Amino acid sequence: MSTAAVRHGFAHPVRKWVGLALAAVVAGAGAIVGVQQGQPVQHVIFYTVATLALVVWAWNAFAYPQGGPAADAAHETAPLGARAAWKAFLLRNRGLIIALALLLLAFIVASLTAEGFFNGWNVLALAVIVLLLVVSVKVSRFFEANRSAFVGLMVLVALFAIGSFIVPGFASTTNLKAMLLFAAFLGLACVGQTLVALLGALDLSIPFVIGAANVGLLYLMGLGVPSWLAVIFILVLGTLIGLVNGILSFRLQGQALILTLGIGFAVSGLVQILTSIGSQYMGNVFGQVPGWLRNLAAMNGHTFGLPLPPVILIWIALAVLLIVGMRRTVYGRFLYALGGNRAAASRQMISERRYWWLAFSISGGVSAMAGCLLLGWSGGGFIGVGQPYLFMTLAAVVVGGTSLLGGYGGYGFTVIGVLVLQVLTSLLIGIGLQLEWQQFVIGLLILPMVALYARSPHIRTQV
Repeated sequence: MSTAAVRHGFAHPVRKWVGLALAAVVAGAGAIVGVQQGQPVQHVIFYTVATLALVVWAWNAFAYPQGGPAADAAHETAPLGARAAWKAFLLRNRGLIIALALLLLAFIVASLTAEGFFNGWNVLALAVIVLLLVVSVKVSRFFEANRSAFVGLMVLVALFAIGSFIVPGFASTTNLKAMLLFAAFLGLACVGQTLVALLGALDLSIPFVIGAANVGLLYLMGLGVPSWLAVIFILVLGTLIGLVNGILSFRLQGQALILTLGIGFAVSGLVQILTSIGSQYMGNVFGQVPGWLRNLAAMNGHTFGLPLPPVILIWIALAVLLIVGMRRTVYGRFLYALGGNRAAASRQMISERRYWWLAFSISGGVSAMAGCLLLGWSGGGFIGVGQPYLFMTLAAVVVGGTSLLGGYGGYGFTVIGVLVLQVLTSLLIGIGLQLEWQQFVIGLLILPMVALYARSPHIRTQV
């Protein structure tokens, strides 16, 4: 047997013992935290054993080539030197290593700057996140067709479990309803962004349309227009703004990003000019919001006597309609075809212009609807109410796994992204982080998620 083969055979038990030592350290840390927190002895023993077994399993998937130790032994016919083996290991797992390093950096910075952040529960939460991230990356290869959905669901489960552990009342009915309410607003704002992204474009006018609809609706009702008629007018106007976006961006596709941003600024400015005539409140409109609109979107809203805001059910119904429709209708299949390969779609006589216009029109109309519903939640018109959605809609689409190059993903993926961001935001607020820290952590979350999804082959390479 060659010297390299001997080194390779020696490296196998070494890695095994390193994995056992790592599992013992992680499980021991969890046991110490459990004892310090005064948890029942039975719970500490159970979770310590479970953690030990899970870390050992994850190490076997993480530290060996695909196929585990058996596949590692099969490589003895062509062994690598110790340095080359570690180099190959680092190269093979570079995305995961970078993600773990960023996560550890965020925890260290937060511990040094946020008073009271470094405690046993947060250390345990970090260990759970690291463990689930490693498991998700290594297991996701078995879910090649829907890797992004699998990873997103794993992250969602991890965040909710951590929030339930460290934030009092996180899993309460009231907090769940609040998270679903704000997720519904974000989910509605993401409808158009998802459809446009499937074409390989982006719509940056969404937050401005939301703000303009929010102010414009209350302004029209203040002029004496019946509330139901004012809502219809705003929805039609939002759809027309989306159509203008579609027409212009189709003709100037190289500048579609800046064009939609310019249209959004113009709409926002025009609404402020019109509503400020004879008023001293620039960008704000005050008036009486009808009770039916408040009931649709307020926390204390009721649906058929149940204490559930109707906007949540509206979002669920629209999500089901989109998810099913995008997979089983001609419109949905053609939209994916155009985003995947425009040249091939044009040879199939698919009108790119028609679908481009329709996607942007839907984006404008649903964004206007989100602005109207936000008026029912806040009770007052404010032109800047849509500004948080400029970043959050893009983040939800990316975290969900829909490709910004077009042709891959869907609204079901975006729903997962919306829920991940909402649960994460509630968790960060619950542990006392300020807005700037929330943005920092969400930004760090996006980086590893994009790195994971980028490893999935794009649809153009599969056609």
